[in-house]
Order: sequence, then structure tokens, then C-alpha cells
Amino acid sequence: QVQLVESGGGLVQAGGSLRLSCAASGRTFNRYTVGWFRQAPGKEREFVAAISWSDGRNYYADSVKGRFTISRENAKNTVYLQMNSLEPEDTAVYSCCARPKGLTDYGTAARPGNYDYWGQGTQVTVSS
Repeated sequence: QVQLVESGGGLVQAGGSLRLSCAASGRTFNRYTVGWFRQAPGKEREFVAAISWSDGRNYYADSVKGRFTISRENAKNTVYLQMNSLEPEDTAVYSCCARPKGLTDYGTAARPGNYDYWGQGTQVTVSS
């Protein structure tokens, strides 16, 4: 079992930055693929980014490419999502998730059902 806890959300003005953290406990994290999804009110859950442990590749949704960066610090069992140039459309609850397998392509990364463990989420609100 892996327990995931997100932190770092909050209220920020458009153009600002936030760094989300996803801390894992229960298992060594370095052999887990970790993803971030978000869900805004009235909308479906949306893929944001993922980092694969097996080949080190990162995957990003087009809507965040060039603005968000996913990274991991295995010594701290933590994955980060650095979010820059935030826009009001980025407002959502952000959740991290994990799976004990690598990723083969974007489609695999972007499907919520491919992840086995989920955190509770952290609210990100971007004001205009």
C-alpha cells in the first residue's frame, strides 16, 4: 500500500506560481510512476502531468506544457508539480496518483484508471 498526501495548494493571482508536493509513505517510491490530475467544479477529471520511473520520461497535457514541470526527489519520497504562469482556467482540485509500473505512451499516462493509489487532493485557485 502507498499513501499519498498533497500539499502546496492555495490562492494565487493570475501569472503567479505555486509548487505542489505529493508525499508518499508506505513503500519506496522510486519505482512508482506518479501522475497529477485536476478536477474543476462541474468538469471531468483532467490529466495534467506524469513522471515515469522506468524511462524517466515526463508527460504533459497540452494545456500546461511549457508552464508546469513535474519532478521527483526519491530521497524524500516526494514528487513535485511546479506551476508557473498560472491562469484562472487552472483553478481546480489537484490530486496525485501512483502506479507500480512504468508508462509506455501518453495515452497510458492520461487515463485515471491506470493508477492504483490516489491522494485526497489540494485546492488551487487562480484569481484574475
